[in-house]
Parts: sequence; C-alpha cells; structure tokens
Amino acid sequence: MSKLSLLQPDKSYTFRSYFEMPYEADEILQEFGYTLIRQRLNLPQTSEVLEFLPSLHQRLEETLPFVSLSSETARREILVAPVLLEVARHCHCQLRIEYPLVVNNWLRGNLDYLLHQEQRLLVIGAKNDDMTRGFTQLAVEMIAVAEAEDQDILYGAVTMGDAWRFGKIEQQQKTITQDIALYRVPDDLGDLVKILVGIVAS
Repeated sequence: MSKLSLLQPDKSYTFRSYFEMPYEADEILQEFGYTLIRQRLNLPQTSEVLEFLPSLHQRLEETLPFVSLSSETARREILVAPVLLEVARHCHCQLRIEYPLVVNNWLRGNLDYLLHQEQRLLVIGAKNDDMTRGFTQLAVEMIAVAEAEDQDILYGAVTMGDAWRFGKIEQQQKTITQDIALYRVPDDLGDLVKILVGIVAS
C-alpha cells in the first residue's frame, strides 16, 4: 500500500500553513525528501570579545519588568529585534524583515528575519508560544532558502523571544537537524549572541 501524500500537488501552501498543520515535523519534511534528526548541534561560536554584550544584557534586564510579553509582536520588538540588530551592526550584514520568498507553490511566504551575508541565518518567531510547530515552519523555510540561494549548509533559529532553538539543514544529505539545546534570554544571552555572530561571520 502506497503512502498517502500530506500535500496536494495542485494546492498552494505558505510557510504559515506548515505551522498550522496537525502533522508531525518529520512527516511534513518527508514530503520534501528530508529526514529530521534531533540531537545536540555543534554550533559555530565566536571567540571574540563582544563589547556590546554587557549593555544589551543590561538593557533587556531593565526593560523586561515593565513590558508584558503576551503577544508575538511584543516579544519580537522587545526581545528579538534588539538582539538581531546588534548582531547585524557588529557583523556588518543585512537584516531583512518580513522578507518575501517564492520558490514554488509549496515553498512561499514571508521570512520573519533573514540575516544575510556569506552564510545566511534565518530566524522566525514561534507563534502562540509553540516551539514545536514553530520549528516545523522554520525547517520548511530553511528548505526554501537553501533551494533559492543554492546553499548546501544553512542555519536557522526559532524563537519565542525568551527562548531560542537552532536548526541546521544539509541539502546534499537531505537532513535537517533540530538542536536539543534551548537558549534562554536574558540568562543565556552571551552564549546565544556568540553563536549568532559565529554563524553569520563564519
């Protein structure tokens, strides 16, 4: 008996569609010919001293008591954008926000954030505090960017603002690895930023 396809050939799907699907991430990724692996990732990490880190950490610590993070917009503006702006400024790379991308009918939509340099780092905001479905959406977006930019290896991260999880796509091997580690903000801000800079500057 042949396996039923989850995606209809004549139907169009946005990146958001994959977040809303009731299927497991590995089932959805199989539709694109990819295998999902869950393990600890050995992520690039800069060893340079990042002079902006203490002030960024202090700014977040002083802001958090006065802001409700109950909406995705609040988390993006208060926690995600300040971190990515500092990384973009430090690495002299382009930060694209709500970046439109169309590869085909199954791979289309807007990327929340795309840090653009020799290596590309994709970051999306997890909707409704759901990191699991958020990673599914991230994985599909990484497939789209890898195909559009002809990149074999690409890193991404899904975030709720106060928690980040990384992923890695290897196009030739048709694998997507989901890191089992989670980075908290503000507690793990130093490690998180060093990884972001390490990926973008590598």
